[in-house]
Amino acid sequence: MAIHAHRKGEESNDRLQQRFKQQVQKSGLIRLLRERRTFSRSPNRRKVRLRALMREQHRTETRKKKFYSNM
Repeated sequence: MAIHAHRKGEESNDRLQQRFKQQVQKSGLIRLLRERRTFSRSPNRRKVRLRALMREQHRTETRKKKFYSNM
């Protein structure tokens, strides 16, 4: 994924550099490269299930708090 910025007419070097930085930022290239920098394993089924159970538990707790907070 190559990003190019060519000078437009009498554009200054600073402005050209700013435009290039904006293009890089909008493309999401930096975020992608930071994610690829280190290897991370995909979570196994056990961990995925435990996280889902914890999520559900937190949701039920917040629902209870919402219900009792209105009294």
